Amino acid sequence: MTEGASLQEQLLDAARRNNIDLLETIFEELGSDETKIAELINSSCDPMGNSSIHLCCQYGSWEVLDRILDQEGGIEIDSRNKIDGDTPLHAAVRYALTEPEHGIFIAQNLVEVGADPRLLNKAGQKPLDLVHGPELDSLIDLLQGAELAAENQGVVNEEDAELIDDGPED
Repeated sequence: MTEGASLQEQLLDAARRNNIDLLETIFEELGSDETKIAELINSSCDPMGNSSIHLCCQYGSWEVLDRILDQEGGIEIDSRNKIDGDTPLHAAVRYALTEPEHGIFIAQNLVEVGADPRLLNKAGQKPLDLVHGPELDSLIDLLQGAELAAENQGVVNEEDAELIDDGPED
């Protein structure tokens, strides 16, 4: 007797095909346990190292991506694939090259949940470096704004660290 597809295989298939019903079935099978769901999401990759989030971004599977991003328990949104070191945000930008409106929407949602636009792939490219095309000005603005916000957040944290290190002034 042969077994059916593993939960990892089912998750990746749901991500590729935007199959929200399959995703909900997987979550139910895990007893809606946030920790188990996060472990499954974070440990599932295709042979190229693409996570379910990469696949959602690559194929424009918004409903499945939205449900995954809503999960608690520490979902890894900046993982890199094996082939080119792309993060899901890189994948969303590549998708936006062919589907601008939908791809920008997906990239915006990734940024809103904390995807780091400064991460480089193996070619030394940030997601912004992949953008080309006249109808992608809003994507450029989004990524530049997210980079600036991330850098400013780092400055604030460094300043806070200095205040903590120096201790209170008497």
